[in-house]
Amino acid sequence: MKIEKRWIISFVVISLISITALFWPEQTSLPKPGTFLGEDNIVGSDVAWILASSGLVLLMTPGLSFFYGGMVGKKNVISTMLQSFIALGVISILWVVIGFSLSFGDSIGITINGEHYGLIGNPTSYLFFNNVGVFPHSQMASTIPFILFAMFQMKFAVITPALITGSFAERVRFISYLLFMVLFSLIIYTPLCHMVWHPEGLLNKYFGVKDFAGGTVVHMSAGFAALAGAMMIGKRKNPHHEPSNIPFVILGTGMLWFGWFGFNAGSALSANATAAMAFGTTTVASATAMLTWIFFDRMNGRKVSALGACIGAVVGLVAITPAAGFVTIPHAIFIGFISAIVSNLMCNWKRLKKVDDTLDVFACHGVGGIMGMILTAMLAQGENASLLHGGFEVFAHHMMALVLVSAFTFLGSLILYKFTDLIIPLRVAEDSENIGLDLSQHDESF
Repeated sequence: MKIEKRWIISFVVISLISITALFWPEQTSLPKPGTFLGEDNIVGSDVAWILASSGLVLLMTPGLSFFYGGMVGKKNVISTMLQSFIALGVISILWVVIGFSLSFGDSIGITINGEHYGLIGNPTSYLFFNNVGVFPHSQMASTIPFILFAMFQMKFAVITPALITGSFAERVRFISYLLFMVLFSLIIYTPLCHMVWHPEGLLNKYFGVKDFAGGTVVHMSAGFAALAGAMMIGKRKNPHHEPSNIPFVILGTGMLWFGWFGFNAGSALSANATAAMAFGTTTVASATAMLTWIFFDRMNGRKVSALGACIGAVVGLVAITPAAGFVTIPHAIFIGFISAIVSNLMCNWKRLKKVDDTLDVFACHGVGGIMGMILTAMLAQGENASLLHGGFEVFAHHMMALVLVSAFTFLGSLILYKFTDLIIPLRVAEDSENIGLDLSQHDESF
C-alpha cells in the first residue's frame, strides 16, 4: 500500500516532538521571583477539587463523541465519534508543546493610555511546560500547583475543536480536519483564551468581559467556526438522514452534563462558595432548558422527543457557562428558559437550515454562547457588575466584545478553512461520501 506524504509528515512531526522532549532541559529553579508562591500556599481541598474537575472535563469529550455519533447516519458513526475523540491526543500534545504558553504565557499585546493589554502569550514562557511545576502562580491559581491549572485548562482546549466537528460531519477528510484543528487551536483559541482569561488580557482587563467557564472562549469560538465550516465545505450530497442511535445521544448528554460540573464549578479554581453556586446554577439552567425545549416543540406541533430533550439540556449548559459563578439560582432558571427558546428557533430557521450545519452546532453552541454572554452582562451580581445592577458601561463593553469575538472567530476560521483546503482538500470525494466515512476514511463499520 502506498503511503501518502501527508501521513509521513504527520509521523515525522510527532517523532520530532517526542525526541525533543527526551532531550528537553529540566527546569531546576523558580522563574521570575514573585510570580510563583511557595508550596505552603497550596490548599489541599482545592487541589482535590480541581483534580476531580479536570477528570470531569476530560470525560466531556468522549461524551461529546457519543452525543454527536448517535445523531449522524449509520455509515458515519465511527468517523464522527473519532473526530471528537482524537482531540484528546492532538490538542493535549499541542497544549504541552506551545498551546499553554500562547494562552497563559507573558502577555504580548498593545499599550493603551500607558496600560499594557495582552493579545497572546509569549510562546517561550512555558514551552514544553517549561516553568510549569508544583508551585502556585500568584495571579492565575494561587492555591493549587501551576501544573494542575495547566492540565485543567488543557481539557477546555481539547473539547473546543471537537465541538466544531458536528457542523461538517459526514463529509470532511480526516487528515484535513487534523490540520484545521491544530491551526484553529493556535490561531483562534489561544489568543482568545489569553485575551479573556489572562489577567493582562485585552478582553479581560480593558473590556471587563465576564466569562466564568468558557461561553466566549469555548462555545462562541466553536459555534462561529462551525458556521464558517458548514459554509466553506458545502452541503452534503444527501442532507436527510435518520439518527443512528438515540441511546448514544442520551448517554452522551448524561456524560456531558456530569462533566459540565467540573467545567463550570471547577472554574472557581477552589473548593469554595462560588464553586457551589456554579454547581447549582449549572443544574437548574440545564433542567429548565430541557423542559422548555420539549414543551416549545410541542407548542409548535412537533412531538416530544428524546433528541429534543438532550439538545435542550446541552443548550442550557452552554448558556449558563459564562454566567455560572456570577448569577443567582432564579436567574439561572431564566437563562435556561430564554436560551432554549432562542436556540430552538434558530435550529428551525429555514435560512440557517440552507447552510447545512449537520448537527446545528452554531444554533446550539454559538447562539447559546451569545445568549450566555448577553445575559451575564445583564444579570451578574454585584454593584455596577451588570445592566440589572447599574453597570451600563459593563453591558456596553460586553456588546462591543461580542461583535469583536464574533468577527474574529468567524472570519479567522473561514481563512483557516481556505488555507487548509489549499494544502489538503477538506471535502472527501463523492464516492467516499456515498459509502460513508467509516469505511472510506477508516475501513471500519458500525
